[in-house]
Amino acid sequence: MTAWGIVVAAGRGSRFGGPKHEVELLGRPLWDWARRSLLEGGVSEVVVVGSVPGGVPGGERRRDSVAAGLAVIPEAVSAIVIHDAARPLAGSYLVSRVLERLAVGDVAGVVPGIPVRDTLKQVEGGRVVATIDRAPLISVQTPQAFLANALRKAHAADHGEASDDAMLLERVGELVAWVEGDPANLKVTYPDDLSVLEAMVR
Repeated sequence: MTAWGIVVAAGRGSRFGGPKHEVELLGRPLWDWARRSLLEGGVSEVVVVGSVPGGVPGGERRRDSVAAGLAVIPEAVSAIVIHDAARPLAGSYLVSRVLERLAVGDVAGVVPGIPVRDTLKQVEGGRVVATIDRAPLISVQTPQAFLANALRKAHAADHGEASDDAMLLERVGELVAWVEGDPANLKVTYPDDLSVLEAMVR
């Protein structure tokens, strides 16, 4: 299975206070950490989408940026791994894990996830109205692996909003599996998150 990767690094970073992909972690930009994780995990080539050296220009929405990356990946590539630049500490083993599960052949996509540990409440205004059963829930991460043909077809068939590419496959009836993620695979959302990551890698 020939796999290429897409690192999404085109977000505006409104909650962070500016583009996150430009921020450095121990002297390296976040997007480069994400790119190296994919390469070390078995991906042959990586397309970085965003305003970075050698990068592909991104789109208005996350899915538009992924589509921009798909457009430059050869049709002969059989699998595509999509990863967020905002998750710089995804280990190469996590990339290998999603690719190995995809290679089994019974699904079109694989996502890493962490079972939800906290009690979940549904609220309306200032009131709690229900407790949600957390047993069937996971918190999903990237990198996510997909069969290239299925991913391209899902993008072409569905032009709506999507929080990740697995959602597009789900909406067109493709099967998506999940594997164990990593609690250390944190996403940089706020400036304080960077300090946490720095403490983890020092």
